[in-house]
Amino acid sequence: MAQKLDGSTRDQALGPLIALGWAMVEGRDAIVITLKFKDFSQAWAAMSRIALRAEAMDHHPEWANVYNRLTITLTTHSCDGLSALDTALAQAISDIAQQQGGKVIEG
Repeated sequence: MAQKLDGSTRDQALGPLIALGWAMVEGRDAIVITLKFKDFSQAWAAMSRIALRAEAMDHHPEWANVYNRLTITLTTHSCDGLSALDTALAQAISDIAQQQGGKVIEG
């Protein structure tokens, strides 16, 4: 079972992700990002690449897609909060989004 991040380990893991556009979810121990792509095809391509990475990690995001926007929330249900699995997948998602032309947006 994954271990929940705490203390300085948590701060060190989350700091770089916050700088990439990830944000804490109010009322949950989770992080979220909303990305905008050129069009639906580009968003779908990013989702496909993210899905393959998530499956390889056996760690799956909560997400929603509307046209060219993709909102992704990460948390580890088995430890009821953020774990190293979330931070590793968040970094991979940020890398994939950048390669696919995704831009971080709010709202």
